[in-house]
This record gives sequence, structure tokens and C-alpha cells, in this order.
Amino acid sequence: MKPVPLHLVDHPLAHDALTTLRDKRTTPEHFRQAANRISVVLVADALRDIPTVPVTVDTPLGPADGHRMERDVVVVPVLRAGLGMLDAVLAPLADSDVLMIDPMLATGGSAVAALDLLEHAGARTVRLVCIVAAPEGVALVERHHPTVDIYTPVVDRELNAHKYIVPGLGDFGDRLYGTL
Repeated sequence: MKPVPLHLVDHPLAHDALTTLRDKRTTPEHFRQAANRISVVLVADALRDIPTVPVTVDTPLGPADGHRMERDVVVVPVLRAGLGMLDAVLAPLADSDVLMIDPMLATGGSAVAALDLLEHAGARTVRLVCIVAAPEGVALVERHHPTVDIYTPVVDRELNAHKYIVPGLGDFGDRLYGTL
């Protein structure tokens, strides 16, 4: 079995935002801004090779050649509690590319559970985008879904006894919403 296609996104904008996210002095407002910034870069990289078809559109001054995505992209967030809601959005997956977003790929349990649901729903192309990953999470995804591409700027050292990524950036949700 080949290893999971792991794509380390080495873009200065991603790493600048990651450093802001890691800094314990970052306010929730700045944390949200950095999370948005890094997400745009990671998603753009994950969708870099999405199939397109040539099209011609009319501009106000004449025709212009361009490209449109060949298939729809469905974004599926991984939230443990939200997995129960996933069935409602599974219908269009067979004809779409799926972009699964999970800010922290720690143990990989929630990601694998979501990937199992997506696979059973017929999703053919799934890309997993995460802001920080742990080796344990990458390994679990690799064991259960070896064809899923993972896009992240960093795979950190390990999980601690509480299953937090080290050095990580703390609890993503608490930092995002200031509920520490």
C-alpha cells in the first residue's frame, strides 16, 4: 500500500498565518483573520489540479477564452458533532470533487469517520485540507484511506497525553471564538 499523498504547502503566506495562529498572544479576532488567510492558500493549493474545460465568454469588449471547473466542488467540514448532519449533503458527491476541511488532524478519528461516510456515498475524489497535522492522524488516514490527498503546511511532532498536537496551536475552536 502506497503512503497517503501528503502535500506540505510551503507558501510564505501560509507559514506567516500559521505563525500568527500558533502565537498564544494572538487575539481571537486576529486568530480568525489568520485562519481565513491560511485557509485560502491551502484550498487554492489543494484545488490547483482540478479539471477544467475551455470556455469562451463575452466581455463588454468582445469574446475571451477562459476555463471553468469541470465539476462542482463540495466542501465538507469535519466537526465531530456535525458528522450526524453529513447525510443531508451526500447526494451530489458522485459527480463532484470533495474538499474536506479539518483544521486539526490530530488522532485522525473524526477525519476517518467522515471519509468513511464520503466513500460510502460515492465520492470519487476527496482532498483533505488541515492547518496542522500530527503524524498519528496522517498515519490513521493512510491506513484507512490511502488515496486521499492531504494538504497541510506542517506535520507537527506528536500528540500529547490529552491528544493535543504538539507544538500545535492549542484548541482551534476555543482560540477562534475566544472561549478559553
